Formats: sequence, structure tokens, C-alpha cells
Amino acid sequence: MPRIADAKVLIIATDGYEDSELLEPRRILEARGADVTLASLEKGEIKGDKEASAEVDLTIDEVDEADYDLLVLPGGTKNPDKLRMDERVVATIRAFADSGKPVGAICHGPWLLIEADVVRGRRVTSWPSIRTDLRNAGGEVVDEEAVTDGNIVTSRKPEDIPAFTEALIALYEKAEAPLETA
Repeated sequence: MPRIADAKVLIIATDGYEDSELLEPRRILEARGADVTLASLEKGEIKGDKEASAEVDLTIDEVDEADYDLLVLPGGTKNPDKLRMDERVVATIRAFADSGKPVGAICHGPWLLIEADVVRGRRVTSWPSIRTDLRNAGGEVVDEEAVTDGNIVTSRKPEDIPAFTEALIALYEKAEAPLETA
């Protein structure tokens, strides 16, 4: 059975991410022993919407999905809005989702799942202002802290980060079991 301590985690973000939605899941995952990599559109440093900064490890063009076990997509409004316009980001998200590897998106992060066309027929949640977008993309929207459907975990807001991160870890640690749609 896989353990989060052995996992290679990819976070994709760019400027305008919600500070806590990138930094706190990364901290929790690293504290549990996971190897976490931050990918973005360009090398250097990215700034959160409250001015936290994070050093980029790889550009999205350097990412090979096969090297990672799970994907995290933080929110913030500017971050996913900019990322969903990049074909390589969208293709990477779709590849993770199609492979059955766990994918987590919080707050406005599910915009990226919509762009990758992976919410159709799934139970999902998000920040309230994008729930109509999720419905229009074919998702069944619910209002819960963390929603797991198949290999995708979605969450609503920064206050849900502990539940979101725990749901992602639980999904990964049972990854060898067949993934079922709720």
C-alpha cells in the first residue's frame, strides 16, 4: 500500500495563488515526508495574492507527469485563470486525471479541472462563485469541506485546507485499490 511519505507531489501555480492554499498543503505534505515540487509557467519566484512568495522548482515545460504520484492545484482568482490559458498546464492536468493519479483542486482551482474537461459526471465543490461553471461543465456540485470522486478531490476555501489535504493523502494511500466514482 502506498504511503504519503514515499510520494512525489506536483503543485502547479503561478502569480496570484491564494497563499495558504499553496503553502499549507505543501507544508503538511512535506511534514509527512512527501517530496513536493512546485511547477509554474516560468522559473524564479511566484507571488501569492497576499504577497507570500514561493520559489519555482520547474517550469511546466520541464514536467513529466510520469515522475509524480499526485497533483495539487491551489486557488486564488488570478492563478487558475492564468494557468487555464496555458495548453501545457491543461494537458498535464488532463494526463494526471486520465491516469487515475490523485488530483486535488481547492477554491478557484477547479477552474483548471473545467478547462481540462475532467469534471463531467463527478461530484465536486469549489468557491461559491465558480459553482455555476462547474455545473455547466457537467459536475454535480455539493457544498462540503472536501469531496472525493474517483481520483479527484475538490474543496471550497482556505478553512477547508486540513480536510482537503487529509482527503488527498487518504486517496493516495489507498491508490492501489480500484478507484470508484462516488
